Amino acid sequence: MPPRTKPRRSFASDNNAGVHTKVMEAIAATTEGHVVAYGDDPYTEAAVALFREQFGKEVEVFFVFGGTGANVLGLKAVTEPYHAIICADTAHINLDECGAPEKFTGCKLLSLPTRDGKITVDQISPFLDAVGFEHHVQPRVISISQSTEMGTVYNPGELKKLSSFAHKNELLLHMDGARIANAAASLKANLSTITKDVGVDVLSFGGAKNGMMYGEAVIFFDRSLAKDFKYTRKQGAHLPSKMRFISVQFSALLSNDLWRENAAHANNMAKLLAQELGRIPLVEITQKVESNGVFARLPKKYIALLQKQVFFYVWNEQTSEVRFMTSFDTTPRDISDFVALVKKTLS
Repeated sequence: MPPRTKPRRSFASDNNAGVHTKVMEAIAATTEGHVVAYGDDPYTEAAVALFREQFGKEVEVFFVFGGTGANVLGLKAVTEPYHAIICADTAHINLDECGAPEKFTGCKLLSLPTRDGKITVDQISPFLDAVGFEHHVQPRVISISQSTEMGTVYNPGELKKLSSFAHKNELLLHMDGARIANAAASLKANLSTITKDVGVDVLSFGGAKNGMMYGEAVIFFDRSLAKDFKYTRKQGAHLPSKMRFISVQFSALLSNDLWRENAAHANNMAKLLAQELGRIPLVEITQKVESNGVFARLPKKYIALLQKQVFFYVWNEQTSEVRFMTSFDTTPRDISDFVALVKKTLS
């Protein structure tokens, strides 16, 4: 039985949000009739064409069920088990994918400490000392998140510096773009400006966090890297039989800049939330608010009380740092109600 009342919107995760009306309408409009399964259908063809409008006609696009699968399979396609993947210690592939990248690629993750979720060339350079030494894993991929898990955003200059370093040293640059739309909206940039144009090699393009029901895309900017990916995807259990229902969601998202509209709204709600929370005594905003995440430090004794009313996650138990995520469907009223609750609880 469905709940008698609508579930209350929370600030726990943009994964908790519903589905945008236009995306749901696109799914509903696709349910009648039969088409060939596994992606050989006009809906998938149309969605791929829209991606190529964004990124260039030479890209290869593959749809998968979820973000962990997109990351794991994209990385597996360009690595061997003796390789290493370099990432931030806060990266989703390092913290929140239950060891799937290591299990399915066979690669070792080399994680770097970072306060703001971003890694730099200076941090990565020492790993090159292992190149050619058979007793050590061989660096192969630099993996970054855009937006980062700390809500921050790499600008085009930072991205170009990373890709230039990678390519100079025969490495590849992988981007976990679960929130790529939020990053582009924050930078007021086109999607290609912060991916293809700055030298990204493989991209996980997120949809579920930006208004879709489910589905992500793995995008290769060099077709040679995707040579055998159709087999990798199938063996990795991420070949959807009824792929049209993922494809039409992406078509809706990429049409008329809905992806940007959704992401910009979520970002703006995060800025509003940070602005209002920052005025409350005992609340400290701990990260720059550059996308749709707000990180704050609260007195520990109040956190559980607040979570009983509006759920959110504790990011760091030791420092009482919490994370609030806004979504395409977050409203100013949601924020004002929550801020009022925080004020009342902390007083």
